[in-house]
Amino acid sequence: MKENIYKLDGKISLGQAVPFGLQHILAMFVANITPIFIVAGAAGIGSGQMAKLIQSAMLVAGIGTLIQLFPLWKIGSGLPVVMGISFTFVTVLCFVASTYDYGTAMGAVLVGGIIEGILGLFAKYWRKFITPIVAACVVISIGFSLLNVGANSFGGGNGAKDFGSAKNLIAGTITLLCCFLFHIFAKSYWKQLNVLFGLIIGYIAACFMGMVDFSSVTHSGIISLPQIMPFAPKFNISAIISVTLIFLVSATETIGDTSALAMSGLGREVTEKEIAGSIACDGFVSSLSSIFGCLPITSFSQNVGLIAMTKVVNRYAIGAGAVIMVLAGLFPAVGALLGTLPEAVLGGCTIMMFGTIVASGIQMISRCGFSQRNITIAALSLSVGIGFTQVPEIFSIFPAVVQNVFASNCVAVVFLIALISNLVLPKDMERK
Repeated sequence: MKENIYKLDGKISLGQAVPFGLQHILAMFVANITPIFIVAGAAGIGSGQMAKLIQSAMLVAGIGTLIQLFPLWKIGSGLPVVMGISFTFVTVLCFVASTYDYGTAMGAVLVGGIIEGILGLFAKYWRKFITPIVAACVVISIGFSLLNVGANSFGGGNGAKDFGSAKNLIAGTITLLCCFLFHIFAKSYWKQLNVLFGLIIGYIAACFMGMVDFSSVTHSGIISLPQIMPFAPKFNISAIISVTLIFLVSATETIGDTSALAMSGLGREVTEKEIAGSIACDGFVSSLSSIFGCLPITSFSQNVGLIAMTKVVNRYAIGAGAVIMVLAGLFPAVGALLGTLPEAVLGGCTIMMFGTIVASGIQMISRCGFSQRNITIAALSLSVGIGFTQVPEIFSIFPAVVQNVFASNCVAVVFLIALISNLVLPKDMERK
């Protein structure tokens, strides 16, 4: 029955499941691999190894989505949550990977994921402290912290010999314009594919300009299993503290995504069990991701928006998409092809995506209401968090561990200031 596609556990045919599942994968595919490009690039990882990491990213995203859809014990929400590699960690992991090495970043993800997973199982005891205004400030800071990352990619990538060259700027501009125009003129849920459209056109343009090297694709095999521990994890206390703090930030985003999905897709409030399972899945699957050399995984807001638009919540349809992702992760040629993506094309896509994150945070504040209390929390946390980290020398009197956590990480500072402000400011500020 056709209406079963709009039911969580409705029975549907394979012919229905595959196209709807593929739609969800296409909506998040580019965003799923982009953090790998950025962090691996900061760590100086070559295109061959990067292709293997992209392969692993697809596999882990598929596994994480399946666990969310069909929980294992208390891990997973049972809701149509689509998982992918998180942008939230890009800033801190770029810092860790470039300051130490990629193995140190993986060790921090391994430990931080376990901590978030355990906290997720006990979410009912602490999630009341992460109010909507705190989450909104965090989302805005994430967007702002990534804007310079997108701009660097647009110019050709950090350290590129031809940074800011005409070729890079042309490729980035073509990609950005295609994303922008597709988003304006496309109809219905096709708007969700604006990034993919821009990437394809920008990639074709880059090929004509001689910016793409296919040598890694021709040397890749037909099928292979992703490599286990391609980078031996190393454990540095400063890196672990930094990354774990961002895992707490990620948990606030997951609470928001899961709550929004239940309300917009199912027309009801999310349950404590679903929240706990969703956060636990974030954490424990992120630790699994580090075993494959990948970044932390989280729920994807793009897919929450797609569900809100289409009302397709069927677990089996989205599960079909997750299976497609797992299968894609077994073919290294797919990862190698994606690894040929020029930085400038990536920048053209991401600069708009990162701006969208800022806009989403502003929308979240709007939903919270512009009360004196909310404005005070937002103004204080954003001004201190973003302002101080633009001048990292201001942290020079603090111990090295504090500097490593906060000096270059505006998301961590904004989260801490917003959390403290929310706890200490009186609830009835308007009457005072």
